[in-house]
Amino acid sequence: MVFLFGDLSRNYKNIEWLYRNHVYISHPCIKANVIEFRAFQDAIAKEARKKSSLVVIPTGMGKTIIAVLVIAQKLCESQEKILFLSPTKPLVTQHARSLRDVLACDAEIVVFTGEVSPEKRVDQWKSGRIIVSTPQVIENDLIARRISLSDVGLVIYDEAHRAVGNYAYVFIADQYRRERAVRHILGMTASPGSVLQKILEVCRHLEISHIEIRTKQDPDVRPYVHDMTIEWKEISLPTNFSQVLQLLRKALAVRLKVLKEYHVLDTASVSMVNRRQLLDAQHRIQQALRADPSPNPDLYKAASTQNAAIKLYHGIELLQTQGVQSLRNYLDRMGDEARAKGGSKASRSLMTDPVVLYAIASLKLIKSEHPKLDAVTEIVKYQLTHNAQSKIIVFTHYRDTSQFVHDRLTNLSHVHPVRFVGQAGKGVDKGMTQKEQLRILQEFKEGGYNVLIATSVAEEGLDIPSTDLVVFYEPVPSEIRTIQRRGRTARKMPGKVIILITKGTPDEGYYWASRRKERTMRGELEILRSALKKHTATTADVYSSLEPSKNQRKLDEYTEAEATKIIVDHRESRSTVMRYLAHQKVTVEQQQLDVGDYVLSSRIGVERKTVDDFLQSLLDGKLFTQMRNLRDAYSRPLLIVEGEGILTKRNISQNAIFGSMSSIIIDYGIPVITTRTAHETADFLRVIAHREQHKGDKAVVLRGEKTAMSLQEQQRFLVEGLPHVSAVLAQRLLTHFGTIQVLTSATEAELCEVQGIGKNIAADIFRVFREEFQKS
Repeated sequence: MVFLFGDLSRNYKNIEWLYRNHVYISHPCIKANVIEFRAFQDAIAKEARKKSSLVVIPTGMGKTIIAVLVIAQKLCESQEKILFLSPTKPLVTQHARSLRDVLACDAEIVVFTGEVSPEKRVDQWKSGRIIVSTPQVIENDLIARRISLSDVGLVIYDEAHRAVGNYAYVFIADQYRRERAVRHILGMTASPGSVLQKILEVCRHLEISHIEIRTKQDPDVRPYVHDMTIEWKEISLPTNFSQVLQLLRKALAVRLKVLKEYHVLDTASVSMVNRRQLLDAQHRIQQALRADPSPNPDLYKAASTQNAAIKLYHGIELLQTQGVQSLRNYLDRMGDEARAKGGSKASRSLMTDPVVLYAIASLKLIKSEHPKLDAVTEIVKYQLTHNAQSKIIVFTHYRDTSQFVHDRLTNLSHVHPVRFVGQAGKGVDKGMTQKEQLRILQEFKEGGYNVLIATSVAEEGLDIPSTDLVVFYEPVPSEIRTIQRRGRTARKMPGKVIILITKGTPDEGYYWASRRKERTMRGELEILRSALKKHTATTADVYSSLEPSKNQRKLDEYTEAEATKIIVDHRESRSTVMRYLAHQKVTVEQQQLDVGDYVLSSRIGVERKTVDDFLQSLLDGKLFTQMRNLRDAYSRPLLIVEGEGILTKRNISQNAIFGSMSSIIIDYGIPVITTRTAHETADFLRVIAHREQHKGDKAVVLRGEKTAMSLQEQQRFLVEGLPHVSAVLAQRLLTHFGTIQVLTSATEAELCEVQGIGKNIAADIFRVFREEFQKS
């Protein structure tokens, strides 16, 4: 049976009748007999078509279908573009496939990810009608002014609860407001958060004027909700773990006692300290160090002690909730850090503590693993024995654990496990490419794999309808992540969730914390929904079309920067400095810079470092090399150190920090500018760039202009431009060959006669001198 989109909820009041009879939506832009009618989706879509809306409905209830209904109507009404944003590449691919499967019109649907070149994205943006993208790609393209949102009639934010803080959604929404007068927004989420203020913050950032909320208990939703059984399985810690735990607790207690003596730890008993209290202690120490220009040296000891304490606490938690091998890997990494140049004092103190060393030795004697691995094995075996067609997702918080679970399940008959992790590399784990992720998901859907062992990358939005069991290797304290994990099952059929909880460990606290937050979220949503129904004044922040703050600077206040251009190194693309520069109408051009992070004119190059970067570069010994290169490339180099607490981090002595800054200023002639925030940094860069380009008539070029150099400096400058040639090697090459002319005529064998020049370097230098220049 087919009815016109938008008519059924008015003509049919019997929701159960609609559920029993397959009624499909008919719409000129939707394929026939593809989307079944659901009254609540129809009602929500009606409102979302008329006003910018946030849709809050349970997982598996068809948020994407609601988006399709709004998109279909928008396609009929105008020729404007539609931007569909989703936080991960697998979700982007999934949404694009869904749109192609259900939309009947000839609108071109294009997919934007970081793997598509910027040049190709520009062409696709011009030709595409519906753009499905990760927000980071759109953010970068907006900053680089490759695209404009002025012709976008609808922006859809999937997993809209992310629109807080510095997430890319916030920047895109702000840019949309700047570039277009009439805007239409659709935000979608199953888990907006447990705090009403956060929900309203999302609404404020996305300019939401209307909220549609449904729960599984609502009459128009209940028929489509599949049963979900949730059970938690208690796990007892093995007795042979106790000695290692006691030793680590003993080492921790010593450090907690020190923190208590320094009056930075607020607790009656050190045995009851939790992670939150340790982080609060860190905050107190940093505040005290910042407040006193000549702080008590004991505060530095307290900072190092707190760092060691949090490391020990994490190690204890790993053994309690993850297992022996997880702790071994963690302690191995800590040992590597302690031995590394510039490693933290905390790691060094722990790796020389006899109690910790005894714990490491005792850990090596434990031959068994955490009983959670046995529990997962039995759960999977039981499920597949009773239903060979089952699909199971096992969620783990740590990648190490996902590997252990995979290795354990691999040896079971009829079990075909596969890991599913994110793309970022972590240590020796290089992560997965987008193609690998998509291949694994497709094979899991088709039955090639029947157990997916996933980290958080699989929590949001992935639609695998036939998944009938989800296992939590450990509870997570976030109500949002808990809801998202659970939502991977009971989507098209009844499902089951099993949560493994180790008794007497943080597992119990995390489980009850997420339960409490989820109850709070439900209560806040009900309060908000009641307020919306009554149209009371308390919903003004939600209903009103939010205008920019009166204190916010307007575009015309930045007219001085309209023609200002700043070249930015591509590695700064994730920096919020770039966002602020783009907001100030500065033309930001991303390049791969050999020296520095920002080029403001032909003579000014800027190296930007956060406080952490500065200190790490100092420890690594890279700082002065970078400063020398900056000085050699630009006649007016600048160093910006951004952030606060430079004297309170990394436990580096005040004299060492002041000494390094003095050397940069006096020996290298580079001014050091300090800023508190990325916003201040952007303002400073803009002012200097404008002054240079509009008052000093200094164009922006990649190779900076230098003041007059001596003949020797010019010769070294030329030779240092050869591949892999440092200042030292340049000096050796010039000393050996005498002149650059002789150097350019040297054979590879002759080049290898110079100390430090091997066959590979010699071959690269020889190629530079001999190969014909290819015009690009």
